[in-house]
Amino acid sequence: MSCRTTLNALTTNIASTSIPAVTPSSLLLSNITPNSFLALGRRIGGSSITNLNHFHLLSRVCNHGVGSNKKLRCSFVTYAGFLELPLLPFPSDQVLVPSETKTLHLFEARYLKLLDESLFKKKKLFVHFVLDPIVVSSMSKEASFAARYGCLVVIEKVEQLDVGALVTIRGIGRVTLVKFAKVDPFLEGTVLPLQDNVPQNASEISSKVQELKEALHGLNSLEIKLKAAKDEPLQTQTANSLEWALQEPILDCEEAFIPSFAERVSFAALQNVSGSTQSEMMKLKNEKLKAMDVKETLERLENSLSFINNIVSMTAAKLAIQSLNMQ
Repeated sequence: MSCRTTLNALTTNIASTSIPAVTPSSLLLSNITPNSFLALGRRIGGSSITNLNHFHLLSRVCNHGVGSNKKLRCSFVTYAGFLELPLLPFPSDQVLVPSETKTLHLFEARYLKLLDESLFKKKKLFVHFVLDPIVVSSMSKEASFAARYGCLVVIEKVEQLDVGALVTIRGIGRVTLVKFAKVDPFLEGTVLPLQDNVPQNASEISSKVQELKEALHGLNSLEIKLKAAKDEPLQTQTANSLEWALQEPILDCEEAFIPSFAERVSFAALQNVSGSTQSEMMKLKNEKLKAMDVKETLERLENSLSFINNIVSMTAAKLAIQSLNMQ
C-alpha cells in the first residue's frame, strides 16, 4: 500500500471520528495503525526546536503497546461557545499549560500554511494538544490514539528565517477537541473551552494565590542569581508566565476560553527552571499532566505551591554549591 493510499484512508477515518465515552478533554482516534499514524505525523506535525522527531517517537511507543487503562471521568466545566481552529499535535512530554510560552520552528509548506491561517484568518489562535497512544484491547494489533490536554494558544511573535519561521506561542486556556474538520493541508477541528469548577471558597483561594505569588517571586530571585551565562535574559520563564497570569488577557474570542485569575496563577508555577536536570524535567512534565486534569482551582494551587517549595529548596542548594565553587 502506498503512502498516499494509507493517508487517504486515514483522512477518512479522522473525518468521521465521533466522541466516544471518554473524558471531554480526549477525542479518540480508533483503528489507526502505527504506520498510518506515522504518515499522519509527517503530514500534520509541528517541528519543535526541542524535538524535531516527536512523531517518530510516538510511533515507536505505539509499537510497544504502551498506554493507559485508567478510568476517565467527565467532570470539567464546559461551555456552549466553540471555535474552529488549526490543530498541532505533540507527544505528552511536550504538553503545554496555560501561561507557558514555547518556540516552534515551522519550515515545511503545510506548517507555514497553518501559520498563515492562524495569523490572518483565526486571530492568531490555534490549538496545541497531546496525541496519546492508548490500549483499547490487549488482543488487538491496531493502535488507537486519544487527543488530550488541548490548550488554546495565541501567537505572540513570528521571526522570519531563511528557511521557515520561529514562532513564539503562549498557552491561554484548556480546551476540549470535539470534532476533526479536516487534515489537509493541516489538521483543523472544533474545540470547546474548559475551566475549573466555580470555586466556593474565594477567601481561601485568594490566600493561596498570594502565597504562591510570593513563592514564585522568591524562586525568580534565586534563578537570576543562579544564571551564569551573561547572554541569558534576567526574566525567567516563571517570572514571564506569572507576569502574564497577573494581567487580564486581551483576546478576540469568548471570555469562556480565558481562565480565571486564580486558575492562571495556578498554572504559572509549572515552568522550566534554569539548569534543570533530566529527572527534574520529568517531574515537571508529570506535574503539568496532573495539573491539566485537575478541575478544582484550590487543589491545583496547593499542588503548585508544594511543587514550587521543593524547586526553591533545590535551587537554593544549587546556588550554595555554585558559590562554593566560585571561592
